Amino acid sequence: MTAQKEQTQTGELVVQHLITHLHGIHAVDSGYGRPMLAAIHIIVHNGHAAVVDTGSNASVPRVLSALARLGIAPEAVDWVLLTHIHLDHAGAAGSLMCALPKARLVVHQRGVRHMVDPARLWEGTSAVYGAERAFELYGRLVPVAPERIVAATDGLEIDLAGRRLRMLDTPGHARHHICIWDETACAFFTGDTFGLSYRELDVDGRAFIIPTTTPTQFDPAAMHASIDRLLSFQPCSMYLAHFSRVTEVERLGADLHRLIDTMVAVAQAARGEGVARHVEILAGLEQVVREETARQSWALSEDDALELLRMDLELNAQGLGEWLDSRREAAAGLVSA
Repeated sequence: MTAQKEQTQTGELVVQHLITHLHGIHAVDSGYGRPMLAAIHIIVHNGHAAVVDTGSNASVPRVLSALARLGIAPEAVDWVLLTHIHLDHAGAAGSLMCALPKARLVVHQRGVRHMVDPARLWEGTSAVYGAERAFELYGRLVPVAPERIVAATDGLEIDLAGRRLRMLDTPGHARHHICIWDETACAFFTGDTFGLSYRELDVDGRAFIIPTTTPTQFDPAAMHASIDRLLSFQPCSMYLAHFSRVTEVERLGADLHRLIDTMVAVAQAARGEGVARHVEILAGLEQVVREETARQSWALSEDDALELLRMDLELNAQGLGEWLDSRREAAAGLVSA
């Protein structure tokens, strides 16, 4: 995105990393990784705002700039809502809360302790990326004072200046994941539960979807159930972290169900252990992308689609491998099923 005003294929107004949607919803390109990889959403209502997900510490200036453009003072941000605590979504929570003096942080009840003391969260992220790379991506994690945190239990409703937002417990991608129902917009903010939909794949404004099976808590049965629960609300649109608004929700939901089963089958067919198994799973996922490129007539070629999805495929393969290991441990009675 540039500093100039542009129109996207679906007509949203884009101004310097800020996309304006309907119903007072705005998407900020977080700057994570590459343009249009990760979105932070701002809901504006009656002069107040809620921020959905925070990106990394480097995203904070973009959020504050977007709020200023929208005419929202930091004191008028009532809520910061985390769909889950993976650091591309929650890495800046502590830093952003320091800049928003009256905001309260809503996070899944499993994630509260990690916002108060992010040490274990940092350890888990460093295990995936390596400590040096993790610091480059996310910076130093800042704790949040416990009195500013609201634990999101299933069905929790909060008020944004007269606008009702409802939290749903939606495991599958992670056990600490919530989706946020915005009745005013007839839409969900889905984090990673409703998959990835990158704008580079769009054809004439028609979006496509891919599941995210990243480490460490992927659970296909729970993900299927969470997707069905979201669809039962008959939403008009979904606001994804990767990347922002999609419509044709029923079609995309059906594709998610199909592709979750396909990816699970790839993992179950993989042989060997360790690196050999990972390489086989990754190759299988790459073949799924090739087939999907042809099936859906994506805007990108097979090679370009594989390059665009390279990081996601690597993480998906890791998550599928960890899921296989967890099932084996559960069957052996080493962990609870």
